[in-house]
Amino acid sequence: MKNIALFIVALICLGGCTLAPKYNRPQTDIPQTWPEGEAYQNVNDNKGVPLASELGWRDFFADQRLQQVIAIALENNRDLRIAALTVEKARAMYGIQRAELWPAVDATGKYAKERTPADLSSSGTITEAEKYSVNLGVLAWEIDFFGRLRSLKDAALAEYLASEQGQRSAQILLIAGVAKAYLALAADRENLNLAESTLKAQLESYNMIQRRYEVGMASALELRQAQTRVEAARVDLALFTRITAQDKNALNLLTGSQLPENLLPANLQSVTPPREISAGLSSEVLLQRPDIVQAENILKAANANIGAARAAFFPRISLTTTVGTASAELSGLFESGQGTWSFAPQITMPIFDPRIWSALRATKVENKLVLTKYEKAIQTAFREVADALAVHGTMGKQLAAQQALVDATAETYRLADIRYNKGVDSYLTVLDAQRSLYGAQQGLVSQHLTKLANLVQMYAVLGGGWHENTRQPFSPDAPAEAPSKDN
Repeated sequence: MKNIALFIVALICLGGCTLAPKYNRPQTDIPQTWPEGEAYQNVNDNKGVPLASELGWRDFFADQRLQQVIAIALENNRDLRIAALTVEKARAMYGIQRAELWPAVDATGKYAKERTPADLSSSGTITEAEKYSVNLGVLAWEIDFFGRLRSLKDAALAEYLASEQGQRSAQILLIAGVAKAYLALAADRENLNLAESTLKAQLESYNMIQRRYEVGMASALELRQAQTRVEAARVDLALFTRITAQDKNALNLLTGSQLPENLLPANLQSVTPPREISAGLSSEVLLQRPDIVQAENILKAANANIGAARAAFFPRISLTTTVGTASAELSGLFESGQGTWSFAPQITMPIFDPRIWSALRATKVENKLVLTKYEKAIQTAFREVADALAVHGTMGKQLAAQQALVDATAETYRLADIRYNKGVDSYLTVLDAQRSLYGAQQGLVSQHLTKLANLVQMYAVLGGGWHENTRQPFSPDAPAEAPSKDN
């Protein structure tokens, strides 16, 4: 029995190797710095401005009502709940795979009674026999001599960590989606207010021209021209009434509940803008994005699966052993001399099995496939940040130009209205000026929305939003915390 124990200990000590390739983070082809040029002027001049990954979403979104809406979404959104349950499942699967490294010890108690007829008994008489036994044993425990189980355990751990990063990525997308939907509702409500005020102004103009027409001071053409602007304003009023209702429905879906009116914005002016953030000086900040970390963990899992596939070519050693006691009488079950034991090691050596060669090739191809996806994820992330920086670098000039356009068209409309009232110009000039002013005002609302939405987009694509308050930024190189054995 002592030799058996020594044999088991020796196999455990020798079972620490693994045939998985050594993992090294792949080199990426993306530039080390962000793009430069006319569209990216002043994007890196924000000295002292925090990185997105350093700023919790409550610190980034300064608007108190928007914070409450986001908190409701994080609590009730079904997609995020699915992501959280996926993490719990992956955690449990990792626990199962890790437990395969250790033997499962079972205790069994057995009672058997047998009657043998006389013609089958060696004594020629009817015999009855009873047997009591208690055993403690290990059944078919595979000793991980070539690291097959360890590779599978490493793959399960990497998949668990990938699912955890997937949940963080889903949270970032949810927060950005809620914020953009909230801002879109604010912008469309502002457009609705603009349509209402425009309709009111057009009705006043129409009524004035109708009175002039009735006394012969305006033509029928001028009256119909004024009517066209009234009807056009009514069309826009109905349009934005529908759009704002749809915006609210979209926001309710994202938050998983019916939001009260006191949490909804009246217009863009009522929304406190988010904080400014910096993209940093190096594109290495992308490696902190949860979706990139998720892709790298999936790559690590594929790398570990190669080790498991390689180990399939080598022998598998399993062990079944029991230690116990047996007796013909229950009273003598635990007496001296009644001990029993069994020791049955088994080794299985693959001789010809084409499936394991195909499995190894499949794992290697899977590794290349996942590597390509990892590289594409980084390239996509770089493009997303570059696009957001391009908008950020040009938005100030565009917004200033749009405001100047609104001011100029407002003055044009004022002068055209004066000229018409004095009989110097036709009403068609007034209509053109009104149409231009209305379009310019809508454009200004759109530009304000673009500016705020761009801040949200930058925050998301730079990896912000997976934690609530300011804390140390996440580092993909930091050792991952595996689930405890108690879980």
